[in-house]
Amino acid sequence: MKIAVAGKGGSGKTTIAGTLARLLGRRGHDVLALDADTNPMLGVSLGIGPEETDLLMAVRQGVDAGHIGHEPTLEGMVDTFGRDAPDGVRLVLASRIEKVDPGCPCCGVSPEQLLRDLEGDNVVIADLEAGVGTLSRMPENGVDALLVITEPTVKSIEVARVVCALATERHPEVEVLVVANRVTSDTDRDAIAKGLDRDVFVVPEDESVADADRDGAAPVDVDDGSPAVAAVAALADRLDVRSKVSA
Repeated sequence: MKIAVAGKGGSGKTTIAGTLARLLGRRGHDVLALDADTNPMLGVSLGIGPEETDLLMAVRQGVDAGHIGHEPTLEGMVDTFGRDAPDGVRLVLASRIEKVDPGCPCCGVSPEQLLRDLEGDNVVIADLEAGVGTLSRMPENGVDALLVITEPTVKSIEVARVVCALATERHPEVEVLVVANRVTSDTDRDAIAKGLDRDVFVVPEDESVADADRDGAAPVDVDDGSPAVAAVAALADRLDVRSKVSA
């Protein structure tokens, strides 16, 4: 199953993507976390820390510098450029691959191509770039589900509205779920639901998530029983990953 996570920058999409990946890993799924953001920070939310996340970014730069060999296959790219995270999650960075005509697969493959070509019984969690860029280039059947993350602010809701409209128009086969993040009240939830004219899945405001952000840690490592983590666990149940992976 391939799950993409989209939304405005700062909406909490990377935190939710990383938490979802960790929780699915704990349930025994083979999880590949794909960081497709132009500011790749998924490693922090997965719990490998800011320093190790920076090192992973440097691997791609090492290819250009000639310090690291090229990889002609998708499996080789995952093995060579990936990094193991806790709970059996494998993190792969895609967003440093920016050449238009690179001459080899590992330098030229794009996030949307990776999503199209990744196959098998694993679960792929893709943290997309902020906005609609990657989603606008997504091929048919690139993902099975799209999580649209929004905060209860006008700007965040507007980006979510555009993402939902684009997904509905270009990818009608994809299940779209709106995740209302950092919700403090029914008023927050209702503002998002009304602004998008959709049902929403609520992740409450949670001080432990703020603590994790300040410390460069994963929310599940700070408090895996916190309200926000519990809400993401319920989101995993809603996605019904087990039956879709085995189908």
